[in-house]
Amino acid sequence: MPAHLLVVDRRADVKWAKDGLPVVSARDYIAHPEQAPRGARVLNMSRSYRYLGTGYYVSLLAEARGERVIPSVRTILDLSQKAFYRAQLAEVEEALRKAIKRMDHPPEASFNLTVCFGHADDARFQDIARTVFDRFRCPLLKIQVRLKEGWTVHALEPLSLADLRPDQEPLFQTALDAYTRTSWREPAAKAPPRYTLAILHNPKEELPPSSPRALQKFVKAGESLGIAVELIEKKDYTRLAEFDALFIRETTNLDHHTYRFAKKAEKEGLPVIDDPNSILKCTNKVYLAELLRANRIPAPKTVIFDKRGLATLDREIPYPIVLKIPDGSFSRGVFKVQTLSELDATAESLFEQSDVILAQEFMYTEFDWRVGVLNRQPIYVCQYLMAKKHWQIVKHGGNGRAEQGSSRTLSIEEAPREVIETAVKAAGLIGDGLYGVDLKQNDRGVFVIEINDNPSIDLGVEDAKLKDGLYRLIMGEFLRRLESRPRKLGSGT
Repeated sequence: MPAHLLVVDRRADVKWAKDGLPVVSARDYIAHPEQAPRGARVLNMSRSYRYLGTGYYVSLLAEARGERVIPSVRTILDLSQKAFYRAQLAEVEEALRKAIKRMDHPPEASFNLTVCFGHADDARFQDIARTVFDRFRCPLLKIQVRLKEGWTVHALEPLSLADLRPDQEPLFQTALDAYTRTSWREPAAKAPPRYTLAILHNPKEELPPSSPRALQKFVKAGESLGIAVELIEKKDYTRLAEFDALFIRETTNLDHHTYRFAKKAEKEGLPVIDDPNSILKCTNKVYLAELLRANRIPAPKTVIFDKRGLATLDREIPYPIVLKIPDGSFSRGVFKVQTLSELDATAESLFEQSDVILAQEFMYTEFDWRVGVLNRQPIYVCQYLMAKKHWQIVKHGGNGRAEQGSSRTLSIEEAPREVIETAVKAAGLIGDGLYGVDLKQNDRGVFVIEINDNPSIDLGVEDAKLKDGLYRLIMGEFLRRLESRPRKLGSGT
């Protein structure tokens, strides 16, 4: 069995002796490489792994000398910033929540776990500790677990021997003995990705198209297809050319950075969803209304009017009337008026934002249909129920918060054929991207309300039938587009 070498800042940090485990100071290890046994496995237990500090150099030089070391330089860098390791915690958090749900006496508040060579100081979380150690091979780690609208891993923090409490020292000794006897294998190296894809998102968005957990599903699905997926934000605009494709998971608008990202991606020859043309067409309800009318797609009676047309509007559409600004999203900028005075007041407010607004006949239904369409094929079907005591699926409160109604998800085969066919036909008028077509159904038939270029894809809702298959299906479409395009200079393919 290969020899191990324990490297510490001060020999006094080691309060016990272990036969066959030499201990050297970090300074001696750096200055005198001959002290390490040939082929040694180095346990770097410096008090700090600060970049370019002594602990950092211990791992750096061990790798340069061909010695296996934990933590590796890559692990040190991964743990240095939450942004670097956050993407690797989705499975850990899912396992954590399942473990707590199964417990007879689960924790009731946030807590910390200390992990010594993959052994937890709370045996109930041993599987979590092992999983984290497999991903971040660091001798001592603190896992900060927080309870805030669900259990999450708030942070990972490397620890030193000096950080251990006296009651934790026996755990460390036992874990060290087990590790130096068996030396867990390094995780098998993954094949290098064939492509890279950026997902543009906004972590602070109130109603994002996909939640953080759903985004991690896209990351995992991409990896399974040989696509390395990275979450990017508005500040990463200049990096866009580094990637092979772009997936926009942030609410789009024309006068917005999402449209600029889409335009730049298209210019660089990157497959992009949403593409600029889809954003242009879908974000303006005036355009959509005319498009549906011109192509004889059934829709609620709609009137496009300016200030001069306001006086005769209620002769064309009976009350209640739905008023919309052209570029609202998630039910924003949509109002129902019951009387002439409400019509005048609401229209006056909306005309401050747009010279032209829409009026639409009100259709009461228990729910709206939403059909997801990708490359002219239906991929999911949902029924979005109205928010409680409200006539829309999203109710925006005066405090800035939004309440949403519940939902039901059906398989494509379970949904009415007319709903699916109407949705696919309407989406085809926009293009071959990813769209969410909203429809209402009553005794008069099926009517298209709008076509969304950035539809919601979220856990437990749109993916309720296909599960992980929905994310693979969408990532698979990116793969198809990547493989069918002319090769980009400098691509990893």
